[in-house]
Amino acid sequence: MDILRWLFEAQIPVGGSVLILREVLGNIFGLASALGGMRRKIWAWPVGIAGNLLLLTVFLGNVFGSATPATLWGQAGRQAMFIIVAVYGWQRWQQSRRAAGSSTAIAPAWASARTRVALVLALVAGTAALTPVFDSLGSYPPVWADAWTFMGSLLATYGMARGWTEFWLIWVAVDVVGVPLLFSAGYFASAFMYLFYGFFTLAGFIVWWRASRTQTMTDAPAVKVETAFPGPAVSK
Repeated sequence: MDILRWLFEAQIPVGGSVLILREVLGNIFGLASALGGMRRKIWAWPVGIAGNLLLLTVFLGNVFGSATPATLWGQAGRQAMFIIVAVYGWQRWQQSRRAAGSSTAIAPAWASARTRVALVLALVAGTAALTPVFDSLGSYPPVWADAWTFMGSLLATYGMARGWTEFWLIWVAVDVVGVPLLFSAGYFASAFMYLFYGFFTLAGFIVWWRASRTQTMTDAPAVKVETAFPGPAVSK
């Protein structure tokens, strides 16, 4: 119990302000999970879940007596969502690795054009639908930004579970909106971490893009070319 109390109360003084230790640790776990995801390692999922649990207690703000009182229901809700989708992704990657018999958990692939359109529509429609919900719960303004980061995070995590290379680009869209929101709400550790994520996700996209090209060339059937004349090794 003493360890839990220390974890919930520990703060890191920075200048004239403080950082919540749980927020720092949660983002470190999140970064480790992102690194594992880029390398397509199954351990990325349980490590990410540990970080989500820590950040869930942070973004509920007043509920847990956070040093930063702003409550972001979208940010808190997406941590719970992360945990649920991570369990699905964990199982899917395990099944994929067993089926492929390789060290990497999943083979990156591009989503279909129809799936891409569906992802964009889901992001816009979900943001519009959740904005009044989060507003009624008292989420920190601008509330649409909180809803955007929630929906984007949901779609990106699902895309990672399915092995779609585009999921990295969804994370970029999340960071573009989420970083200013976190700074304005006073969650500086998370804001700086997500600012770094913005550059990291671009690197992850390039890694998965190259892996998907390699996979495509590996899966391509060999082309057999026949000529009108026999080769020199063929007897007449």
